[in-house]
Amino acid sequence: MRTLAITKRTLIELLRDKRALALMFLAPILILWLMNVMFSANSDPKVEIATVNVSQTIQQNLKKVDGVSVKAVNSNRQAKNKLKKNKVDAIINYNQAKNHFNVTYANTDSTKTTLTKQALKAAITGQTITTLSTGIQRLQSMVKSTNPNISITQENTKAPSISNHYQYGNADTSFFTKIVPILMGFFVFFFVFLISGMALLKERTSGTFDRLLATPVRRSEIVFGYMLSYGIISILQSTVIVLTTVWLLKIEVVGSIINIIIISVLLAFVALAFGILMSTLANSEFQMMQFIPLVVVPQIFFSGIIPLDSMASWVQYIGKILPLTYTGDALTQIIMYGKGLTSLGTDILALLIFLLILLWLNIIGLKRYRKV
Repeated sequence: MRTLAITKRTLIELLRDKRALALMFLAPILILWLMNVMFSANSDPKVEIATVNVSQTIQQNLKKVDGVSVKAVNSNRQAKNKLKKNKVDAIINYNQAKNHFNVTYANTDSTKTTLTKQALKAAITGQTITTLSTGIQRLQSMVKSTNPNISITQENTKAPSISNHYQYGNADTSFFTKIVPILMGFFVFFFVFLISGMALLKERTSGTFDRLLATPVRRSEIVFGYMLSYGIISILQSTVIVLTTVWLLKIEVVGSIINIIIISVLLAFVALAFGILMSTLANSEFQMMQFIPLVVVPQIFFSGIIPLDSMASWVQYIGKILPLTYTGDALTQIIMYGKGLTSLGTDILALLIFLLILLWLNIIGLKRYRKV
């Protein structure tokens, strides 16, 4: 009977907590729906190829491959400039004298590299078949005209050789390399959000926060004080995560490690402000843990692991209101393309806007504990 009584009391208390009930039942539905949106997106790669001295036959055969678009350029220098500016994913340069293809891949996305290789092989095969067909017709004409001077030389049917070059990484670079910058940002966000939120919540439940509110200190000063104190720890934590990721996974970093740390620290402050805000809304550690699926999980779904441009337009707007989207893009630009901070103005500005909005919401959120 005592067991039943305890069970009854616990259920009644749980049913009274409407927020906990909503998080328990609505959060899983929301997460599963988001997963369905993400994995049902069209994730077929699209490749832009610049060609130099490539025959019309090869170009037409390349265009026949789904997801491949071709743009002929006048010089290899012009093509390399487009590759450097991320306007094309690969360059195909043909040397007619040597019957040789030099192919340079951006290689920041291994799926695009693979698609380019397959498309070029298919185009060469198609050209070879066309050449053989033409040769057969010429043989038939030779037989009919009994002209011994018409023949097919070995050069007409010999398959060209191919040399592969990689702007980033090498032939062993995998899809995992592409998502490492995003995962790096995710771990920074997750650990800072969790630790800061739980730590502040502990101060509230232990009474330390109430004693602080009893002093004449302003709400804004409380928020900034917590931001600076936890921010120092977040800077160290972000630096450790970045350096460990690069060292353990042996990631090739084209840009500056310092720039990676700066972007990660900026994200850490955003996560810190997020964690403090959630801790002011949660009444217990249990509720704080329940906020994780709502705040953290969507970050990884729409951060660029699956390209947002492959999803519906309304889904892309979800990614644009999440800070990890901009962090993932900034870290990718630094690690894979060697971009500097001056080239990442949009991403940095977006993160600063997130930070300012969250700081303002934190100051407003403390009104539930003290009006001034």
